[in-house]
Order: sequence, then structure tokens, then C-alpha cells
Amino acid sequence: MELLWLIPASPLAGFLVLTLAGSKLTRGVVSAVGIGSVGISAAAAVWVMIAFLRQKSAWNIFSQTLWTWLDVAQLKIAVAFYLDPLALVMVLIITGVGFLIHLYSAGYMARDEGYCRFFAYMNLFVSAMLILVLADNLLLLYLGWEGVGLCSYLLIGFWYQDPANGYAARKAFVVTRVGDTAMAVGFFMIYQHLDTLRISEIMSKAAAAWPVGSSLPLIIALLLLGGGVGKSAQLPLQTWLPDAMAGPTPVSALIHAATMVTAGVYLIARTHVLFNLAPLAMNLVAVIGAATLLLAGFSGLVQKDIKRVLAYSTISQLGYMFLALGVGAWSAAIFHLATHAFFKALLFLSAGAVIHSLGGEQNMFKMGGLWREMPLIFWTFLIGAASLAALPLVTAGFYSKDLIIWQSFASVHGGAGFYAAALAGALLTALYTFRMVFLTFAGPVRTPVTHRPGISMTLPLVILAALSLFAGFLEMPETLGGVHLFSRFISGSLPEIPIKEGLEHLEGIFEIVSGVVTLFGIYFIYLFLQRMPGLSPKLSTSAVGTFLNRFWLQGWGFDWLYDGVFVRPYVFFGRMNREDVIDSVYDMIAWFGRTGYSALSLTQNGQVRTYAFGIALGVAAIMAMAVLL
Repeated sequence: MELLWLIPASPLAGFLVLTLAGSKLTRGVVSAVGIGSVGISAAAAVWVMIAFLRQKSAWNIFSQTLWTWLDVAQLKIAVAFYLDPLALVMVLIITGVGFLIHLYSAGYMARDEGYCRFFAYMNLFVSAMLILVLADNLLLLYLGWEGVGLCSYLLIGFWYQDPANGYAARKAFVVTRVGDTAMAVGFFMIYQHLDTLRISEIMSKAAAAWPVGSSLPLIIALLLLGGGVGKSAQLPLQTWLPDAMAGPTPVSALIHAATMVTAGVYLIARTHVLFNLAPLAMNLVAVIGAATLLLAGFSGLVQKDIKRVLAYSTISQLGYMFLALGVGAWSAAIFHLATHAFFKALLFLSAGAVIHSLGGEQNMFKMGGLWREMPLIFWTFLIGAASLAALPLVTAGFYSKDLIIWQSFASVHGGAGFYAAALAGALLTALYTFRMVFLTFAGPVRTPVTHRPGISMTLPLVILAALSLFAGFLEMPETLGGVHLFSRFISGSLPEIPIKEGLEHLEGIFEIVSGVVTLFGIYFIYLFLQRMPGLSPKLSTSAVGTFLNRFWLQGWGFDWLYDGVFVRPYVFFGRMNREDVIDSVYDMIAWFGRTGYSALSLTQNGQVRTYAFGIALGVAAIMAMAVLL
């Protein structure tokens, strides 16, 4: 486990090489550095995992201090990494999925002018996320947190020649800053009251210092929740994520599957002790998750852009994770985070292959018939869609999502309302997911395939498809074998969920209900699109249909609301402030500077005789002053 430092250092080194020497490197060398550095990180992660599992107790922790970062007064901060089961799961997801996305990118971005710049940004992104999840203290975590935010800005606006892409990048950066500011205030409060920034010490001191329900942990938990809501695109800060589709498709896959959006879920899970001390904050986490998964699900139903459907599905699935965190189903949230990383990366990369093959077309209504033209892409996309929709028994998404649905009711912190929201979300997921499948791959061919993806793009899809099918077998309910490998492993970091008495024998019934709901949603959308294709135009052109379609298409009007409440007033007062009295003082100073420059510039006319006369006049004046004074 001494190689722990190599996991974040390798992609960081790749970034430095590509940044400093990229202009002198061939594309082959750029690919080798960009992909290889993340591959080394993934190999180191596997090596560390093997060493970690060989310990007598798999949930022992390992800490590695590299050097002292700050040593001021009584504040001593080290660059140190902390490995426990939660961090190990996150590291394996980030490096494993990140490596596959990098490999895919070699084919997808092969003709792009910014090839080297792309891999430099991607390497830095992966390194920042690894620093975030391995950080031993809050300051190092914050460094990784802000590094992820910076890289998201650079990658979302990668094709900056289009002003819309630059706007989307700025929007992501500004909106997430709202949550980041709240989180930073929470960190200050933690240090003020607990006198430490080491995460393990914070958890132990908080549990000893504050009783359950006291005000300080509640305030701190709410501030940390603000950071999680921003990074994980939950209500009310979810508006940046659909616009983040402006970046290249591999960027979308990396942001949505392995890095940025999972940071908020990780933060709440890592600081679970503080949330356990604040039941009101935990309940708010569940409420936000339940509301988000429903609102995003409805928006996903009406999108035309295939990437925006996947963006809203990400917001919705993150809502499931927040719901699980809020009801105390810690391991279920992280398990769904893991399976979601596999099938969402698969869906984005498969969608990217479709877009790439259709010459950049992203409108699903201009696709169709691709199951014959691109059979491998169709089957991998179908596997990812089935896992997203939680097709019973055969997909990883079924085992992780149904675990959340069950525990949203059975947990001592759960209830019927949370269960109803989770079940309704499952129906919506099946509807918008297979609507996407039928529009993209069924029916007649509307846009011809211009070229087909190579091995570098298809191999990652096959690997991710296998993970999307079989990863769920790590955690299976009692009715299907009672395998609890994942929850037993993660229990070294996160507490097990308490179930309400007398409900243990009902888990199988809940699984059947959620499975039936999913199958009904798939069958219904099949009938709606394939058997009754004329019904959809009639509904969409009705008064109610037109309103809902526009309302959901625009994300429930949140952008319009924020534009009216925050953006326009800020711009208005900014323009007023530009011409106020205070600015006139500085304008006067600038005027004096310009006037003095203009006067002095007259002496610089380029005539040597004038310069000589000036020098002689000055010497005479000095001599006269010396004689007379």
C-alpha cells in the first residue's frame, strides 16, 4: 500500500508532461502519456486493493503522509492520504472507468485540433478527483474539490470557439460556486469548534462533543449539504448539468459517471457522523433527493437531444443516492454510485459512438434504425439502458436501485412518502430510458451512418457492458441468495442501516412490485411509440401537452426564475455602479495620468538638437542654482 501516492500522482504527472511539452509531441505520444498515466494509476489502485484486502481486517485504514504542507502557529496540515473501504471503492471507480473513457477518447477525439490539450485537462480532472477522495484532511479535500471544478470549466468549454459552450462552462462554474461557498464556511466552523481539519479526528471529536439534535452539527451539516447539492446537481442547483453537455461526449461520461457529480455523494457519506448528529439535515437530504429524482425524471421524458436525456437521468439517479443517504442507507447509496458509474459511462460512450457515426447528430428524432447499422453499439446501449431502468434480475442497476427503493421504506428514517417517490422515479426512468432506445435504434433510418467506431471506442463499451450486467451480484437480497459482499466491505467506513422491526420478510414483495413497475414502464412506452405512433403527436399538440412539454423541456423553469431573480438584477446594479460617484474619483485619477502623459510625450519628438538643447538648459539651470544658492 506504499504505492498509494502513485494513484493521484501518475495522472498529475501526465498533465504536466502534456502541458509543458505537448506542442513537441506527436499524437501517438500524447495518447501514450494521456492514457498510460491513468492506466498506471488504475494498476496501482488494483495493487493497493490487493494489499488492502490481505490485511487481517479488510476495514482497517491506511494513512500515508508525504510532507508537511502548512505549519503555522498551532495549525499543521500535511499532504496526506487516507485509505479506507469507502475511499478504495471511489478510487477503483475513478481510475477504472476513467481509464476506459481515456481509451475511448483516443478514437473519439482523433481528428480534433486540441487533442493534446484535451488529454491534459482529462488527466488533471482525474488527478483532482483522486486527491479529493483520498484526502486525509479537509484542506486537501478542498484542493481536489476546487480542482474538479476548474477542470469541469475547462472541459465543458473545451470547444470555446462557440460562445454557447463558453456560457455553459461559466454557468457550471458559477452555480457550483454557490454550494462551494457554503461548504467552505462549514469547514471554517468545523475548525473553529473542533480545532482540527483531519477528517478522522473530526468524526470522533464531533461524536464526543455534540449530542444528537444540537444546533452546531445541524448548521455545519446544512452547509456541507450546500456543497454536495452544488457538485451533485441537486435541487435547487441542478441547472448547470444539462448545459454541461456542451463538452465532448467523453467529458460528459467522465463528469457524470466517475468524477465530479459523485463528489457531493462522497462528501455526505464521508461526513456521515455529522449528519447522524443532525436528523433534520438528514431528512432534508432525503427530501431533496426524492424531489430531484422526480423533477429530473419528468424533464427527461420530453428531451430531443440524446445527451440531455442522459444528463437528466444522471440528476435523477443522483437523487436516488441522496434519498438513500437521507434515510441512512449509506452502503446502498455508494453501491448505486458504483453501478451507476458503469452503466452511465456505457450509455454516454455508446451515445457518443452514435453521434460520432452520424456526423455529430444528437437529435433522437433524426436517428432511427441503427440496430441494424450498428449492432454492437445497439447491444451495449441496450444493456446500459436496461441497467439504468433496473430491468429485474439481469442488470446491476436492479440490485442497487431496488435496494434503495426497499430501504427508503424499511429504514427507521424512511417512510411511505419516500418509497412512493422512489417507485414513481423507477417508472419515469423506464419510460424516458426506453423512449430513448426506441427513438434512436428502432424504426426507419433517418440519418445515414457515415463511418463506424474503431476498436479503441468499442472495447471500453464491451467491458462496461459486462460490468453493467454483473456488478450487481456483489450485493443481492435474501430472496435471491443473500449475497452481501459490498455492504460487508463498506461497513468498515459506513454504519449499517437499521430496519424497522417486522419488515424483514416483506423485502421480496417490494422487489416484485418495483420489478413490475419497471416492466410496465418499458411495455407502455413500447406501445406508445411502436404500436400507436400517431398518439404522441396528438398529445404533444394539445393545450396541456404543449404546456408540459415546454415546461419540462426547459427544466421546470429554473433558469428563467434564476435569470429574473439573480442574473438580471445583478447586471442592472452592476451597470448602475459603473457610473456612480466613487468611480468618478478614479476616472479623475486616470484623467490626470493621461494628461500628464500627453504633456510629457511632447518632449519626445525625435529631434536630437532639441534633446541637446534641453540637456544644456538643464545643466545651466543647475549651475545657476549652485552659484546663487
